Amino acid sequence: MSRVALMLPKLSTYGGVEGFAHRLAGALAGDGLEVDFLCARQETPAPPGVRVVALGRPPLGRAAKIAWFAFAAERARRRGGYALTCGLGKTPRQDLLRMSGGPLAKFWELSARAYAPGLPRAWKMLRRRLAPENALIRALERRALENQRVCVAVSHRVRDWLLEAHPFLAGRDLRVIYNRPDLARFSPVDEAGRAALRRAMGLDGQRLLIATAGTNFALKGLEPLIRALALLPGDAVLHVAGGRNPGRFRALAETLGLGGRVVFLGRVADMAALYRACDVFCLPSFYDTCSNAVVEALACGTRVVSSRDNGSSFFLPPERVVADPGDHEALARAIEATAAAPRPGAFAWPHNVASGLEPYRALVRDMLERP
Repeated sequence: MSRVALMLPKLSTYGGVEGFAHRLAGALAGDGLEVDFLCARQETPAPPGVRVVALGRPPLGRAAKIAWFAFAAERARRRGGYALTCGLGKTPRQDLLRMSGGPLAKFWELSARAYAPGLPRAWKMLRRRLAPENALIRALERRALENQRVCVAVSHRVRDWLLEAHPFLAGRDLRVIYNRPDLARFSPVDEAGRAALRRAMGLDGQRLLIATAGTNFALKGLEPLIRALALLPGDAVLHVAGGRNPGRFRALAETLGLGGRVVFLGRVADMAALYRACDVFCLPSFYDTCSNAVVEALACGTRVVSSRDNGSSFFLPPERVVADPGDHEALARAIEATAAAPRPGAFAWPHNVASGLEPYRALVRDMLERP
């Protein structure tokens, strides 16, 4: 039986990369492989057949924790005698590397636009450059990309960013495998079901419901989205799912006279219901490697508007992709035109676009068979 290891600081089902790693570990164990999960800490039970190797973490700052996990995971990798290792976090060496976050240099460049020009933006960038953990992350990113056999990007956009930031990857095995939503959980409903969902939300059939979601509201483009709402007809409302601190965005809505038209929902347990109920799901991200929310909304038969720098906008027609997420006037035009279009119905995943767990399972099998 082949022994493989997955390396990620946290074993959990909460969080995009954590949930993916948990599912992948279980799938590989189900394929008859002997799977170790190398992590700093365990927050949830491991999938059946998966052995947890807890490496611990020092009670120090973020930079020390990152450095410790990189060191401890590499030591465990060398000692483990694994036939194949898969890096999902910040580890210096692995056979299969999944890049879910994109290169740090491109993140800095593109996400800076989420902050106001002048002092706010300059101060944010200065803090980033002075933070010791960021210097460590950049070094580990370069090392990881140099020391892998196959690198998987989670979108074509991430692949392009990687090639731009690290040109040496042009001659390496660089693939694209998208995240795939659970199509049993995220699926369309008929008009009667949609009407019932809207009634439960206190909406009459005539109101234009725009929805968005995220934890980092600045990065997800909530400010330009609120400004775009001010340019839309008075029956348009915005429901915002997630987030940690909506204070300044709620204040902006009040300043623009939109206090009654912007609703902050907090954490939403049933996102499928929100996708199905809304007229347009809008995510004008300044930087997003591959938003799960966009493909989930598409799977629910929802009209979607997003930005060029969201990897999952790959699945949208050009007229529903804004080039500059900060251009709230262009965003308002895109939302209005999209709301007037017919609802798209069930989303058919392109047959020629790799997605979900199966391509990883096939890739692992192939890598184990190769010398």
